[in-house]
Amino acid sequence: MPHRHLIGHALTSPSTLDSVGRPRALPDDLLREASRRLAVISLLGAVLWVIATVLAHIAVMAMGAPLTVDATDAISAAAALVSLAGFFYARHSGARDPRLVLDVGLAYMIFTSVALGLTLHWNPLMPHTTVFPMITWIGAVVLMFSAIVPSAPMKMLIASLIAVSMNPLGMLIARSRGTWNVSLVDIVVMHYPDYLLAGVAVVIAHVVTKLGRQVAKAREMGSYQLGELLGRGGMGEVYKATHRMLARPAAIKLIRPEMLRAEGAEAAQVIAQRFRREAEAAAQLRSPHTVELYDFGVTDDGIMYFVMELLDGMDLQSLVRRHGALPAPRAISILRQVCASLEEAHARGLVHRDIKPANIHVGRLGLQHDFVKVLDFGLVKSVAGATPQQSLATAAGLTPGTPAYMAPEIALGEPIDARADLYALGCVAYYLLTGTIVFEAESIFQTIAMALRDEPVPPSQRTANPIPPALERLVLSCLAKKPADRPTGAAELNRRLAEIAVEPWSEELAREWWATAQPAVEAETSPDEEIVLSFSEAATAMMK
Repeated sequence: MPHRHLIGHALTSPSTLDSVGRPRALPDDLLREASRRLAVISLLGAVLWVIATVLAHIAVMAMGAPLTVDATDAISAAAALVSLAGFFYARHSGARDPRLVLDVGLAYMIFTSVALGLTLHWNPLMPHTTVFPMITWIGAVVLMFSAIVPSAPMKMLIASLIAVSMNPLGMLIARSRGTWNVSLVDIVVMHYPDYLLAGVAVVIAHVVTKLGRQVAKAREMGSYQLGELLGRGGMGEVYKATHRMLARPAAIKLIRPEMLRAEGAEAAQVIAQRFRREAEAAAQLRSPHTVELYDFGVTDDGIMYFVMELLDGMDLQSLVRRHGALPAPRAISILRQVCASLEEAHARGLVHRDIKPANIHVGRLGLQHDFVKVLDFGLVKSVAGATPQQSLATAAGLTPGTPAYMAPEIALGEPIDARADLYALGCVAYYLLTGTIVFEAESIFQTIAMALRDEPVPPSQRTANPIPPALERLVLSCLAKKPADRPTGAAELNRRLAEIAVEPWSEELAREWWATAQPAVEAETSPDEEIVLSFSEAATAMMK
């Protein structure tokens, strides 16, 4: 396991050079965000070309001149069409290299400058011999692109010089038509402010790229390079990451100190202790059905982090929400894998306390499909007895679990054991089989009251899908109010699930399901989310 404090040095001294002295590449997510901004500015450009042309004709008519159509209208129309093309290109650029998209953006800047240079000087409203220094729209466009489209300073210098040269070129073309009667010196004097702005644009490009490279350096955490943001919660963030030596994908969960301070000293202590419990508990567990922890620690800047495996699939809540209730054989297969994870945790004297669909991930692992991983051991508690530190969470108002999946003894503040997790797993089974939670109410307090008072409606009465009677009886036994009436442990529950007479959910069936369902999931996902499809759902769950 990597050393826990390697991350701190990376965060405290950001540099724009990588480990071999080369300029750092800008993070892909920043470049993709710039691509989205390019799409917006292209659409704005198309709208402005149309509006400017219409207003120009209105102004000419207001001065009593006849309405005429000339070359500037054709130039404006072409510029509007190119702007629209640039919008669609940048808007749907998820599969393209964002650096290429931004290079196209610089080309679009130059084209826009050509159109502006021609239209501004084709039919000037001022006397033909009037020349004075001025800042034109081209200068404004160059400044805007230097801030919006991050480019290397030298690349921006070349593009900016070409762009601002379109004003002199436009005047030379207009002079050849007899529109202007000025010398080359006059043309240079008139447009030298734009060349000064080209220099300013280079400075801006240098600042923007330097900041981006500092972000890239700050995201290097020990042996891992942070990538795109996968999920954000009230207390932290989860990023996709890659091990720089092994090229191993991972997910890094961060809890920043400013987020802790915002919650107050006592709550910050609770969150810090929950973080340590989650990391230490996960580090003890070796079941293949428990999310694997690679590393954890605290940086020199006080950022708590741990590095986990990157999963491929979705959590059960997303699975049911998108595809509906599951057939009984598949639900049994998933539940048995969860039992395997909980059996190890319970054998080590640990109770999860927050089993729910959002904390159970199902997906592909190697050649296996519908492989289950149990997430988020942040509320894990030893059954050996609560310590003052463990009970601090309740004292600070941290809800120990999710109300819809909370065992009655937890809600009553009574001692708990592994059977509290079995109650929650019964609620998960109910949700998988019916697509609904056991007790539906308008508030948390009503949900808890129903769980304490009411008997659950049998799952078969809430779905048209066939549910084997033995499975229904087992689920209802897990939902018993008294722990003594539930299965004695995860091992017994696993055994009883295996004894239910159903056609097994095979690897072949799982593979076929994922082959047909995954394209539909990807179609619902934006291009930027496709590469993090595997973990985006689980990351949100981990932050709860």
